[in-house]
Amino acid sequence: MSNDRPKIEVRGLRKSFGSKIVLDGADLHVAEGESLVVIGGSGTGKSVLIKTIIGLLEADGGSVKIDGEEVTTMRSRDRDRVLRKIGMLFQGSALFDSLPVWENVAFGLIQGRATDRREAKDIALAKLASVGLGADVAGLYPAELSGGMQKRVALARAIAANPEIIFFDEPTTGLDPIMADIINELVVQCRTELGATTISITHDMVSTRKIADRIAMIHGGRIIWEGPVAAIDESGNAYVEQFINGRAEGPIKMAVRES
Repeated sequence: MSNDRPKIEVRGLRKSFGSKIVLDGADLHVAEGESLVVIGGSGTGKSVLIKTIIGLLEADGGSVKIDGEEVTTMRSRDRDRVLRKIGMLFQGSALFDSLPVWENVAFGLIQGRATDRREAKDIALAKLASVGLGADVAGLYPAELSGGMQKRVALARAIAANPEIIFFDEPTTGLDPIMADIINELVVQCRTELGATTISITHDMVSTRKIADRIAMIHGGRIIWEGPVAAIDESGNAYVEQFINGRAEGPIKMAVRES
């Protein structure tokens, strides 16, 4: 593989829901082994962006290439092959309430890769240990866990198959500052140990600064600024400056519903 070719390359990506345009020609590229964080306000299309890249949502137009292969027009068999390279931590963790923790972690191994259950459980226990959870947690159910523990289980599931690419959807949402920092440390640790390429989406600038190599900001369905994490405070972009400083005044106008 050419070192000059992005691991993930998005060109002109479009996605609408009825008359609502969410992605309007978004462009993005991520180098192999790089950690890109996409920032933006609520409702700006961050989650839609990564779900469309993965194929959970069908693009209305544009191109998505992973390792140089166009995935938007792939046959299902080829798409499944590409998806095997990918792990994802969903917003809200998205654990299966009816399955114990170890089966949640091993779900993709058992269902997607036909891994033997005993082997899958051994892998699940190892991955749980890697995110700081002991074997005593493996038999519990998600409802018996705190929010921070659920997030760590979801992270263990995302890395269970040693993916080349990991997507993190709002990894610290709903967590207190200490647990959020623990999750940030684990995200960095998992990425380093696996050598994975990662795309994270968040509105949490503390998290962004901790886990990003490079930052991109989405607004109006497009990437309006991108650059190394060290450049974010001197972006020269009014939208970026308003967002990272949390100012009400600026070019970003948030809708406020009156009661």
